[in-house]
Amino acid sequence: MAALTFTEKLNQLGTRYDELTQQLSTAELVTDSSKFQKVAKQHAELEQIVEKHRQFKQIEKDLAGAHQMFLESEDAEMKQMAHEEEKQLAARLGNVERELKLLLLPKDPNDDKSVIVEIRAGTGGDEAALFAGDLFRMYSRYAETQGWKVEVLESSPSSLGGLKEIVVAIQGNKVYSKLKYESGVHRVQRVPATETQGRIHTSAATVAVLPEADDIDIKIEAKDLRIDTFCSSGPGGQSVNTTYSAVRITHIPSGLVVSQQDEKSQIKNRAKAMRVLRTRLYELEMEKQQAAIGAERRGQIKTGDRSEKIRTYNFRENRVSDHRIGLTLHQLNEVIDGKLGPLVDGLVSHYESERLQQELSAA
Repeated sequence: MAALTFTEKLNQLGTRYDELTQQLSTAELVTDSSKFQKVAKQHAELEQIVEKHRQFKQIEKDLAGAHQMFLESEDAEMKQMAHEEEKQLAARLGNVERELKLLLLPKDPNDDKSVIVEIRAGTGGDEAALFAGDLFRMYSRYAETQGWKVEVLESSPSSLGGLKEIVVAIQGNKVYSKLKYESGVHRVQRVPATETQGRIHTSAATVAVLPEADDIDIKIEAKDLRIDTFCSSGPGGQSVNTTYSAVRITHIPSGLVVSQQDEKSQIKNRAKAMRVLRTRLYELEMEKQQAAIGAERRGQIKTGDRSEKIRTYNFRENRVSDHRIGLTLHQLNEVIDGKLGPLVDGLVSHYESERLQQELSAA
């Protein structure tokens, strides 16, 4: 069977959208909440494509009208106006067509998921830990602007107030779709607070963004787990070193080990540890299924050495540069304060364009 043309595919999706619209108003669906949610999600996914297709068809209609006016007009000024309008509409039509083709690309099944973000200090000692803390605040503030919820699952503070490592859950709408390109080594160049000679130091921290796995994504058998409890250490009040609230979970088949001690309650620590374990097992499964993607991610993170960088934050020049897409902004103060939009949008646009080019080349 021949592949559907661009127009045929859009018309087919429009018909499916109309069918789903009718289903949403039926009594049978309203009384079945599980099925209603499934249909509503499909309907919402198609709505953006249908609206964009309507816009495309309207511009086509307007373009035909402008062209007709250009052909029929005998007035030189009107003819020139029609010609200018035709050029503008043709450009708009091309842009909307590209947007439609991007919307028709196969979706990353993880794009709608919440994420678990792991930030670890790399090369640079105390300064790297301070930078890891800056990155955590940067992502937290960006999450606030998006209406997402941030929950600390695990943290290890440094002596100077930074973070040796921190694991956080960020929950909300399409979080992974926006943050998935943040994985890698982030490099900072600045004069540390501890530097007395005013010299610029270079340090690094690693970021890993993992789609948070649901219960339906990963099934964990109780027989595959070894759960140990121990006394928590570090800040925490009277319960530290007196109650066995900290939890260590070992997944025997994979050898993965997750520890959690941030909460005073053993039950809460166990629940948090299971969330992290489930997500890491899901990542392992993804790497098995998509070996190339997994290898790319591991290649991005590597050892945390300062030379293995995806982005550089230079405080003296107020500059942030993403080396994968050649984007440099002299707005580091704003970026570190959570205004990540230009970087996030630039990365998404770049990699979507690459995927579109690959699809067109394969067609």
